[in-house]
Amino acid sequence: MNTMADSAENVTRLLRNWSQGDENAASELFPIVYEELRRLARRYMSKERPEHTLQTTALIHEAYLRLVDQRRMQWQNRVQFFAVAAQMMRRILVDYARHRAYQKRGGANVNVFLEEKALVAPERSQEIVALDSALERLAAIDARKARVVELRYFGGLEAQEIADVLGISAVTVTRDWKMAKAWLRQELGP
Repeated sequence: MNTMADSAENVTRLLRNWSQGDENAASELFPIVYEELRRLARRYMSKERPEHTLQTTALIHEAYLRLVDQRRMQWQNRVQFFAVAAQMMRRILVDYARHRAYQKRGGANVNVFLEEKALVAPERSQEIVALDSALERLAAIDARKARVVELRYFGGLEAQEIADVLGISAVTVTRDWKMAKAWLRQELGP
């Protein structure tokens, strides 16, 4: 029976092999990280309507396809991989929300796959774009706090995992998280 530590070491080994050009490592990696990617995607989609069963799967697969396209990425470990996956999921949702807003303003018609339609409910599109804009403003003021929010809120990482990714202490992560939440509340309102 594999322990979490064995699994983390296996993921790290596969990531490093992948960074060194082993294409089979990427294929071996997907089944191992799939459930964790699903957890991240569920976190993003937690406020969506439950009848959209494809939304989580579509988000996972799109994020994974983008991760596989990261040819020059030097993967260090499991935590870094999931941090990048969280960032990709955020980008996918924000891009989709912006696309929906563009379409509402009379943009050109574009074919959209069924799975993409399920990604973001109309009422959430504006919230995602507003949060993304606020995070960009926060990043201009304090990039580390913005990254903490991204990893915590979108990535679902715990303080120690974020600390490992950013190379800071868990106490600093907790402090940054509290300050960033307060700043975002002020920016975004209730």
